[in-house]
Amino acid sequence: MELIDITRRLADDLRPLRFGAPVTHVYHPLDYAWPCHEAYLRRFGRASKEAVFLGMNPGPWGMAQTGVPFGEVAVVRDWLGIDAAVARPVGEHPARPVLGLACRRSEVSGRRLWGLFREQCGAPEQFFRRFFVVNYCPLLFLEASGRNRTPAQLPVAERQRLEALCDEALRRTVRALDARMVIGVGGFAAERARLALAGEAVTIGQVLHPSPASPAANRDWAGEVQKQLRQLGIRLAP
Repeated sequence: MELIDITRRLADDLRPLRFGAPVTHVYHPLDYAWPCHEAYLRRFGRASKEAVFLGMNPGPWGMAQTGVPFGEVAVVRDWLGIDAAVARPVGEHPARPVLGLACRRSEVSGRRLWGLFREQCGAPEQFFRRFFVVNYCPLLFLEASGRNRTPAQLPVAERQRLEALCDEALRRTVRALDARMVIGVGGFAAERARLALAGEAVTIGQVLHPSPASPAANRDWAGEVQKQLRQLGIRLAP
């Protein structure tokens, strides 16, 4: 399967990269949570897609636990129907343990994003018939305190090496899915899509990120995003 080949190559290419302070821990969910991610790709990553929703990178209680982009545990287990083994990352941060599908923490961003898709589409097959969700970067970066550090906050040299690999994987993914549109979930993802896919026959859009750190997202995230999607010509409901 082409998406599996693309993802495995990206994981292999990212593994040797090293990141300096203030990053102290780097999680590679495509390694320790590969069974879940592979199940996600095999079950939902086939056929052409109308649009690809593009996230930034894993959250500690989402993809870092489940291997699925924005992968809030309850959604992955109960709606997507994925229940595979998750190992522990090498060099695990004591404040950010990986418990896989046994994790009791809920990632708000993932709960909001997948919750909207579930509400509008019903069965996951209805959503994935037209759409797919990927992360631009599959690595989680943590500081000594356990605080997240985003890819945009990395030093230029580290960021450029990372972006070169992630840009190529994104291009290959969009071509494999024959997607007509890439929708950045937040400004970072939209900007990376514009840069990586320049010259490709793909429309780039953007919707509000569902992070609880965003006051706008906390007001009426689902309503605002549906309005933004309508402006892009996207209707979630089948």
